[in-house]
Amino acid sequence: MPLAAQASPYIPRDDARLAAFEHLIALGDVEDPSPMVRPIRRVDAMKALDSALARGEARDTGLINQLRTAWAEDSAQARWEVEGKAGGQGYTEGRRDPLHPGGPGRVRPYVEVRLQGTFANLVLVSRPAIEPRVTDDPDWPGRKDLKVTGRHAEGYLSAQFKYARFFYGQMDQNWGPVAVPGIGLSDYGYPRPAFGFEVGAGRIRLAAQASTLADQTDTAGVVTHRYFFAHRLGARLSRRFDLALWETVVLAGPDRSFDGRYRNPVTLLLLANQYGLGDQGNLILGFDFQWRLGQRTNLQGQVGIDDFQYKKRSGPTRYPDRYAFTLQATGPLRDRVAWRALYTQASSLAFRTFRAAESFTDQGVGLGRSFADNDQVTLSLTAPVTSRWLINPELTLLRQGEGRLDQPVPASGTTVAGDTPELFIGTVERTWRAAIGVSGRQGPLVLQANGGIHYVDNAGNLSGRHRTRFVGRIQATLALGRQGRF
Repeated sequence: MPLAAQASPYIPRDDARLAAFEHLIALGDVEDPSPMVRPIRRVDAMKALDSALARGEARDTGLINQLRTAWAEDSAQARWEVEGKAGGQGYTEGRRDPLHPGGPGRVRPYVEVRLQGTFANLVLVSRPAIEPRVTDDPDWPGRKDLKVTGRHAEGYLSAQFKYARFFYGQMDQNWGPVAVPGIGLSDYGYPRPAFGFEVGAGRIRLAAQASTLADQTDTAGVVTHRYFFAHRLGARLSRRFDLALWETVVLAGPDRSFDGRYRNPVTLLLLANQYGLGDQGNLILGFDFQWRLGQRTNLQGQVGIDDFQYKKRSGPTRYPDRYAFTLQATGPLRDRVAWRALYTQASSLAFRTFRAAESFTDQGVGLGRSFADNDQVTLSLTAPVTSRWLINPELTLLRQGEGRLDQPVPASGTTVAGDTPELFIGTVERTWRAAIGVSGRQGPLVLQANGGIHYVDNAGNLSGRHRTRFVGRIQATLALGRQGRF
């Protein structure tokens, strides 16, 4: 109870124990404390674990107790935590996305230090890391000519009260089903500084955040300023059904400022732009839902609409719709095994528009999805081994067209636009992936690994070209930490 009135840190998206928590949610043992929104606060995860034990219906109490021990917090108002990790990373490709591998493979060292201070309703977290792997990642926006490269995996200040939370800084976030990058906001790229807040009670919450994106300079030397804003209103309509409406927008221009009407979280961006005052800006309107079917099966969905042609639905000059959606279902298979099935699709021109500066990217990497013109179906299982390790076998089929976020969009109303298919431009590359992952922590050893065989048909979108390859990565570190009171 004392912790409920104090600030609590967010559980990092790359915490090796988080997969076990998501497994308990998929199994139906634990109720999701923040449906379709990650990261989760540590205190909220603890409440969900305690509630699962109190109900007496959990199938895996050993795993629940292990997570409760790992994430337990001191009840003192002023407290600190320090943890250091050192080890290595091995990878066949530098990019973190296994379905779009890229960059050279190597074995590199990894070192990080996590510093945390909590003062009643205020928590500060800083996690600098030395990670030379990033120079091999095509999505890394920083310098690639250094042998020793560092980044801030986390760095934020958060003020938390009964009905409101505020944060400034950077951390990995995802809005959408946990197994795939969110449409409007995801952690596909590396975190960037943002200011955000969340207000509301248990049944209804309004969240918003704003960030400045990297400027773009054209061949004439003109600098274009870019900004990103997102807000989300989520409501628990019943014990079994959650619904959320959200909007994201990218604003860009040589003399552009972050217009106040776009920063207003209780207005509709759609009315501030297309159907209101009118302005140049790329807007995605979307919704999420979670529906609990039966005792333990969950159905989740997310839809994002970038552009919908309601005036001209046919004809040679019809401009293709721009959209993306995801459907995911989870549930128990046996006593301690959970299953997950998902299908997702992004249209050929999703996340980009006529003005390249207004595409949903930051330094070439997607703010939500980083690849469009594709669809994906994935079937996977999660199963604990003892109460420390989790294994995750997976089967995936990805179909990828030739559309890319960095390509120009054909002008509206032209024959070229009418000839653009709504899904799958050109030759379709098909990737069949059979993989297995393992994650967990045993004493000081922290391990996260994933590897799979890829059979690629029409590799590189070249007809008749076939390729079979292994794609994998592993990170193994030793962690030591201390905590205390000020």
